[in-house]
Amino acid sequence: MALTEQARARLAPQAAEIVGRYPRARSALLPLLHLVQSEEGYVSEDGITFCAEQLGLSEADVTGVLSYYTMYKRKPVGEYHLGVCTNALCAVMGGDAILADLAEHLGVDVDEPTPDGKVSYEHVECNAACDYAPVVMVNWEFFDNMTPAKTRDLVDTLRSGADVAPSRGAPRLCTWKQTAQILAGFPDDQAAGGHTAGEPTLAGLHLAREQGWEPSA
Repeated sequence: MALTEQARARLAPQAAEIVGRYPRARSALLPLLHLVQSEEGYVSEDGITFCAEQLGLSEADVTGVLSYYTMYKRKPVGEYHLGVCTNALCAVMGGDAILADLAEHLGVDVDEPTPDGKVSYEHVECNAACDYAPVVMVNWEFFDNMTPAKTRDLVDTLRSGADVAPSRGAPRLCTWKQTAQILAGFPDDQAAGGHTAGEPTLAGLHLAREQGWEPSA
């Protein structure tokens, strides 16, 4: 996929705004990669060139960073991209079973979109949500205490086009491209909505208050 001249012209002002936030231009590379991903759905060779031109870097510099972070994709993924946690606690609680069942149910490989372009998946090492294990994320929004059956229902609902709300965080799901736009530093209006901390997360805080525990100096 080529980054068209129209797309370049549209992205250039946003790229300049991003670069202007940093004392050194090269510090803007990560959000710039998200910006390109918000346009293409992934980062193409043209996207690499665009980032390099904006920052005065070589394409090798950009590719080195791009290849390090799994949030950036080198080929198209689904409109809704699932991350199944397979780290220790989630694995013990069923994460591996969810991943295997999801692969069979969708019939596609990791990072490969379904034929309708709606859904793709990958395994991730940790979503930092062990108190809700096993956890699945969709475009980086949490779906807690999942099972293989619940995950199948989730992807089927996403593919049907029906609205889906995460367990915590934003009150509605954004698409993959919309999420990349937010990660580039152009947030939507959802930051103040939804639920961010549930009872499992707050249990330790409640216990500390009941016991009168104070942090040590």
